Amino acid sequence: MWAQLLDALWALPLEKRIFAAVLLFSWTVYLWETFLAQRQRRVYRTTTHVPKELGQIMDSETFEKSRLYQLDKSTFSFWSGLYSEAEGTIILLFGGIPYLWNFSGVFCRRAGFGPEYEITQSLMFLFLATLFSALTGLPWSLYNTFVIEEKHGFNQQVLVTIYADYIAPLFDKFIPLPEGTLKEEIEVMAKNIDFPLTKVYVVEGSKRSSHSNAYFYGFFKNKRIVLFDTLLEDYSILNKDHQEETSIEPQNIGEGENPETKAKVRTKKQGCKNEEVLAVLGHELGHWKLGHTVKNIVISQMNSFLCFFLFAMLISRKELFAAFGFYDSQPTLIGLMIIFQFIFSPYNEVLSFCLTVLSRRFEFQADAFAKKLGKAKDLYSALIKLNKDNLGFPVSDWLFSMWHYSHPPLLERLQALQDSKQD
Repeated sequence: MWAQLLDALWALPLEKRIFAAVLLFSWTVYLWETFLAQRQRRVYRTTTHVPKELGQIMDSETFEKSRLYQLDKSTFSFWSGLYSEAEGTIILLFGGIPYLWNFSGVFCRRAGFGPEYEITQSLMFLFLATLFSALTGLPWSLYNTFVIEEKHGFNQQVLVTIYADYIAPLFDKFIPLPEGTLKEEIEVMAKNIDFPLTKVYVVEGSKRSSHSNAYFYGFFKNKRIVLFDTLLEDYSILNKDHQEETSIEPQNIGEGENPETKAKVRTKKQGCKNEEVLAVLGHELGHWKLGHTVKNIVISQMNSFLCFFLFAMLISRKELFAAFGFYDSQPTLIGLMIIFQFIFSPYNEVLSFCLTVLSRRFEFQADAFAKKLGKAKDLYSALIKLNKDNLGFPVSDWLFSMWHYSHPPLLERLQALQDSKQD
């Protein structure tokens, strides 16, 4: 069957072959992604008990909440993905792109711009395409935000940017980490690995999200560390509502007291202890010490150079434009869209998978670096807490995680931290 299909495609004119190949590859990727999603969905449905590695820290209520949240997200992703794929196919089959381009040209000519003003027509095309995308995607976005996220009491709209000095303060309040043991230990750890630390900030991310995070930024000898207040047990605003309840903890549990009551009181506090925060930072600084940031920048620049080199070679090919309905003109903007969105799709899929594999390797290496700093135990407990605070589901299908997860699944990271061979 496949041989007959390929023979039929090869018999078509070149522009028809290009168009058919684009559609075939797009649906192949969609079906592959759907297959992987169904494997992971089966994990969500069948894994109903907390893994034994997490039994002492993650309670059943949190685990079930995470499981149901991921099930809802999986269902949403299936229908939104099917809609997007069908919409894209219909647009291509019925000539939506050349129609919108011609409509933009008519609009610009009526506004007094001649055909020589291609830049004006390009801007109008971009505006209309963006407006169409926003309108068709709005119902899905609203459903995700106000039904899925709010249903589970979770909002993941977190803005993390390396331009923290100029952009992030517009959205979040940054304050210097107060003097104390934690700051001193951070400075000592940075000095021990020659990290050029200048400042440590705490950002009030808890006003918009329950996500916990930490990152560093800056160039050369002027680097700063940013800690989300949700990462810090002693600073998290989310803990203040339970301050009285968590500060009064029974010292001894008698026969009449239920151990689960004590466990539930403990779980109300979000964030990590100072030792765990240091372990998380040890992981993040491991990325710097091992050169992961520089390697990612080099890969990104090489990829950009290759893409623009190939673009320069392909932009003059009339067959590419004809394949998408542009027989009499070769607009530069349309050429950019065709080449980068459609022609490069196979390359982008392969590159994305390779970068995912590399990222997972980097994460294991950074965990191993923190372990060499003597923080394996604290990182172990910190990873569990962060997974819990971020409502992550700790169990993954191996094929789904291999294709999608830039970070290794939680249980794999915990196992690696316990593995003596990683020393």
